[in-house]
Amino acid sequence: METNRQKKIGGVIQKDLVDILQGEVRKNGINNLVISVSKVSVTSDLSVATVYLSIFPQEKAKETLEGIKSNSTLIKHDLSQRVRLQLRRVPNLVFFIDDSLDYIEKIDNALSNRENPIENRDLLEKRRKS
Repeated sequence: METNRQKKIGGVIQKDLVDILQGEVRKNGINNLVISVSKVSVTSDLSVATVYLSIFPQEKAKETLEGIKSNSTLIKHDLSQRVRLQLRRVPNLVFFIDDSLDYIEKIDNALSNRENPIENRDLLEKRRKS
């Protein structure tokens, strides 16, 4: 369970990372790419921040994540310049793709198609046997 301090630090990091990442996308003139920071979790010793990114379009997600990971030291430096009056030390940043929206979309598709286990009870029996 996160403490209030961890949540506040995560919020500060999240807000500034959005500005940094979107600023780089605009500065480099990259069109049709949206990067949002959906969640930041900070460890209890405040040394590591796990950053979950949502990248649209999904086809560019893997390539964009690799670029972000390779430039994580520069991103951390930019972040440290922004939060230098709020944090003594900036945690190490670990980036992951947030796939929760894909999971929700799969559930919606399953419920709207013939694969709906609520309407078609035979599907439940198939899954139990597997």
